[in-house]
Amino acid sequence: LFAIFAFATCGGYSGGLRLSVDCANKSESDLNIDIAFAYPFRLHQVNFDAPTCEGKRREKLSLIGDFSSSAEFFVTIAVFAFLYSLAATVVYIFFQNKYRENNRGPLIDFIVTVVFSFLWLVSSSAWAKGLSDVKIATDPDEVLLLMSACKQQSNKCLPVRSPVMSSLNTSVVFGFLNFILWAGNIWFVFKETGWHSSGQRHPPDTMEKQSSSYNQGGYNQDSYGPAGGYNQSGSYGQVGEYGQSQSYGQSGPTSFANQI
Repeated sequence: LFAIFAFATCGGYSGGLRLSVDCANKSESDLNIDIAFAYPFRLHQVNFDAPTCEGKRREKLSLIGDFSSSAEFFVTIAVFAFLYSLAATVVYIFFQNKYRENNRGPLIDFIVTVVFSFLWLVSSSAWAKGLSDVKIATDPDEVLLLMSACKQQSNKCLPVRSPVMSSLNTSVVFGFLNFILWAGNIWFVFKETGWHSSGQRHPPDTMEKQSSSYNQGGYNQDSYGPAGGYNQSGSYGQVGEYGQSQSYGQSGPTSFANQI
């Protein structure tokens, strides 16, 4: 839908302006000079007649500039983006198994999405600059400067109607919106390739290695050490003053003779 709006607002444009030349001799004046132009904005091919205010003679003039390259480039990208989006939607819905086979479909989709994101940025920027030049070339005040009659102070040259550029401004906005849309979609297509899931397998392996190495490090729940400690048999052993061991079992202390 965004691609349709982009090429429709640009490719379907047609506009015009109207000028008025009031000569000192009123019979030579022309108060309604209509100049029409349209996509692809080859303005140097737009011709119109203007009075010279020197008798009945008229001069043939044309607008200045050729901005078809940026306009056609923008519309071409929009059309191909629309066609690819339509084809991708059909594949997503009806051919999901073939799309995921050998991971080839997501990989191609990822590459195409990155390319279209870049092309949307370039084409929208180029068309924004081209539109700015179109506005200057079709400005009534600038067109009046092309007429020889308007260089004489005795004649009055006035703009009657300026071209409406609202749809062209909208096309530029949709161009950059398409760039944002396609650039944001790169992340979701990247997840479909499987690279995202494969990159998250390493942290669990690392935790398992750390856990196994900790268990092998020598921590024993059965005893605290060989010199003396608590064991599961329930006796507490100590080394006596004369080097002999003393112990107290669960049945009570040993005899005094054994202690000696």
